[in-house]
Amino acid sequence: MIKSMLTEYGPRWVFNRSLYSLKLKVLKNVQHAENFFERDPNIMRTDIFGINTEELEIFLRALPESKKINIIQSANNAIEGKIKGFSSIKLDYGFPINWHLNPLTNQTEDSDKKWFKIPDFDNVRGDIKLIWEISRFTHFYLFTRAYMLTKDVKFYEAFSNQLNEWLNNNPYSYGANYKCGQEASLRMINILSAHAVFTSYGLTNISDAANVKKIVRDSYKKVKSNFFYAHKCIKNNHTLSEITGLIIGSWASEDDLSLKNAYKLMNEEIEKQFLKDGGYLQYSFNYQRFALQLMELILKISNKTGLEINQKNKLRILNSSKLLYQIETDKGKLPNYGSNDGALIFPVTVCDYLDYRPVINTIHTLISGERLYPSGYYDEELIWFSEKNLKNMPLKDKEKESAAFHEAGFYVLRKNDSMAMVVLQDFKTRPAQMDQLHLDLWHKGINIFCDSGTYSYATNLGKSLSLTSAHNTMKIVEKEQMNKSGPFFIYDWSQAGIIRYDRHSFIGVMKSKNDYIHQRKVILKSKEIIVKDKLIGSKEDFEILYHTPCQIVMTEYGLDLINEDNLIAKIHTNGKFDVKKTYRSLYYYKKEEINCITVKPHNTQNELVVEVELI
Repeated sequence: MIKSMLTEYGPRWVFNRSLYSLKLKVLKNVQHAENFFERDPNIMRTDIFGINTEELEIFLRALPESKKINIIQSANNAIEGKIKGFSSIKLDYGFPINWHLNPLTNQTEDSDKKWFKIPDFDNVRGDIKLIWEISRFTHFYLFTRAYMLTKDVKFYEAFSNQLNEWLNNNPYSYGANYKCGQEASLRMINILSAHAVFTSYGLTNISDAANVKKIVRDSYKKVKSNFFYAHKCIKNNHTLSEITGLIIGSWASEDDLSLKNAYKLMNEEIEKQFLKDGGYLQYSFNYQRFALQLMELILKISNKTGLEINQKNKLRILNSSKLLYQIETDKGKLPNYGSNDGALIFPVTVCDYLDYRPVINTIHTLISGERLYPSGYYDEELIWFSEKNLKNMPLKDKEKESAAFHEAGFYVLRKNDSMAMVVLQDFKTRPAQMDQLHLDLWHKGINIFCDSGTYSYATNLGKSLSLTSAHNTMKIVEKEQMNKSGPFFIYDWSQAGIIRYDRHSFIGVMKSKNDYIHQRKVILKSKEIIVKDKLIGSKEDFEILYHTPCQIVMTEYGLDLINEDNLIAKIHTNGKFDVKKTYRSLYYYKKEEINCITVKPHNTQNELVVEVELI
């Protein structure tokens, strides 16, 4: 493992990670050592957000009555400490809110303990993300939107009271809520946004302004003091979040030099994280959306900061939205590819969490001046992040088509109402899941062969869903595509071999450092998809896995897949079928039972063919 760390992560990363571990040891053992890493910023201003409340009101009032009722009821629940966590599950933090509670385990974290003494995962307390969820204050968007609909001052009062309560119960830098700089940045952003809305209606007072300044000061202080970890060790969406925190904090401090340096860092990081063809280095569509929503914010506040990200990086961000658009399947849905922790950092539309159209459309419109979709519920996100009039925005007529994103590692085949996506990465940065040569198949809006998702980073089910057996690919008995330590550290990265692609077929090779090679060929026809898998360089037992939410009926010729009592596909093979129950997770901490089709070879056969007739 040490050799893999040095060759794959690099000596510099190993050094930086060791240096950070040393810092944590010093903090834990030397009293007042934290003061050495910190400086108190002087916050001069906080009005960085300008929200077009007039246009938002018009848009919200035009929503169907059921959508408006849902916003208001959700806001009423949030007043009482009841929120929808990770856009999926009901979480009750009590009233008044217990800001240190994990509502699933009903265990609290010690609020008097310094952040560096608190673990991310604890067997008794559970996943720290469940404590963090309410302190992100994404429910403040419910308060602002409910106020716009009702003009009921109780929603402002809830904002003001919860902000004050949070500060009284979370002194800097004690407790779980000061453990992560990204959490501090997102909390600051959402509080600033809500404060801007309520200030525009003349509702906020001197106490609110003082509390907002304190949030900005403490959040900026947290990010500055611990940015080394996000920048030199994590190198993903956390880095982008914390640089956003640096931009806002330095602007609020009227520190022009630090502001310019923060934008320089942001430009450097965008160039590292967003690939030229639109891919994102974290190998996850959900984290790609997370990063793009941060870019929406950065684009919006440039009129206040007086600085912008450069044009080259704007093109990378635009290409990122185009990639998601080309892989989008039905009503904004994408394959459940990569790690998915349920994060929707700016939930400012009535669209479902699985609908990517809000961010795709907003990014494309902000940068190109042309929208990708006709009018819809997703337009609300564009109003939050743009000053432009929706009525004057032209619609770009862009068809979805077969496409190869070689740098990103996605190969898309389209035919009529069917879409197949094959994943094959040539890893340059840390992988997240064992999903090489995974096949996602959609037909008539149904995800026939699906990715299993994530569920949770802190549970046994969540850990298993990142492994080879949770994906539609080849599994060697007692071997993984790569090796893994802990919830996130993957080493012995597999490599991509020969890849051939045209608009109708794909062939690719994955080389595992666990001594085998997997070759997969996929051909998509008008009413059929053919998948040919071959094991090379090994005589070990293997199987091909296909996960499906469809019901399965075994027939004399193979398998029938049934969706809502309708036959959607017929499957044939030169191997032998087996079917077992398993789980998938479309939302964090939410699972559903699905079927896993196992195809095994006869005797010494090293090649398997699966033909799927699409009905």
